[in-house]
Amino acid sequence: MSMTDTRNVLLAGASGVFGRHVAEELTAAGHTVLGLGRGAENDVVADLMDRDALLRAVDGLEVDTVVHAATALREPPLRHRDMATTDALRVAGTTHLVEAARAVGARRMIAESMVFGYGYRDFGERVITEGDVFGPTGLDAPSQRHVDAMRTKEELMLGTEGIEGVALRFGVFYGPGGTETIVDLLRKRKLPAVADRGKVLPWVHLQDAARAVALAVEGGRPGQAYNIVDDAPMGFGAHVRAVAAVFGTPRPMTVPAWMTRPMSYAHTISTTNLRVSNARAEAELGWTPRYRDCAAGLAALTEW
Repeated sequence: MSMTDTRNVLLAGASGVFGRHVAEELTAAGHTVLGLGRGAENDVVADLMDRDALLRAVDGLEVDTVVHAATALREPPLRHRDMATTDALRVAGTTHLVEAARAVGARRMIAESMVFGYGYRDFGERVITEGDVFGPTGLDAPSQRHVDAMRTKEELMLGTEGIEGVALRFGVFYGPGGTETIVDLLRKRKLPAVADRGKVLPWVHLQDAARAVALAVEGGRPGQAYNIVDDAPMGFGAHVRAVAAVFGTPRPMTVPAWMTRPMSYAHTISTTNLRVSNARAEAELGWTPRYRDCAAGLAALTEW
C-alpha cells in the first residue's frame, strides 16, 4: 500500500489500553484516525450503548473503515458477573456501531474478537483453527453467555451486507498498559500463580495485536476471521511466574485451581486448555508475531 492509499478510520475504544496501541499502528501506516469513545479526549464523543447519541455524533462524517476495539472492562474480571457489561457491549453496542458504520459510508469493519469464543474448555493437545466452531453450545450457563455474545459480535460485523467485515480473534493480551497490573499485584503479594497442570492458553503482545488491526484495514478476506496469537501457548500460572521473574517481584505462591472457585471467571480461565493456530493470519494477512513468545515480549517490556 502506498502512502497515498490512506484511509479515514473510526476507532471505537481509541482511549483504552488496546485502542491506544491500535491508534499508533494505524497512524504509523498513514491512516487518519478518528477516536470514538465516551471521554472528552476523543474526536467523536459518544457511548456505543446509546444508539441515538451515537448516530448524532457521527452525522456528517465520511469514514472508510470502522474498528471495534471498545471494552467495558476497567480492571481484570474475576467473577462471571464482572463480564456482564462486556457481553452487553458485544451485542447491543456492536449493533449500534454497525448502524453508525452504515451512516458514515464505511466499506470495511474490523472486529476485536477473542479465542475464548471457541469455548472455555479443555481441548487437550488439539490445535484449534478458524475452521473449528466459534460460539459452540453446551457450556455452563455463565460461560455460554460470554461465548454467545462473542459469536453475535462476529456475526454482526461479518454479516452486514455491503460492508467487508474481518474478525481478529486475539489471544490473552499482555504488554505495555496490561502487564503493569500484574506486576503491581505481585509486588503487593496479592496475586498467586495457579498450578497449570499442563493447561495452556494462547497469548499475544498488545503491540503485535495492534499491528494485526492495521494490516486488516487493507488485508484479509471479507467475512473471514483470523486467529492472532503468538507461537508459544503458556499456562496462566506460568505467565504470572514469568512476569515475577522478569520484573524481580516476590515469587508468587502456587495454589491449586480449586482455590480460585470463588473467583468464578478467573477459575474458568485457569482451567481452560486451548492451543490455537495462527497460520491463516500469516498466509492471508501477512502477520507474524514480532514477539513469538511471552519471554521475548516481557523482556522487551522491561526496556520499554
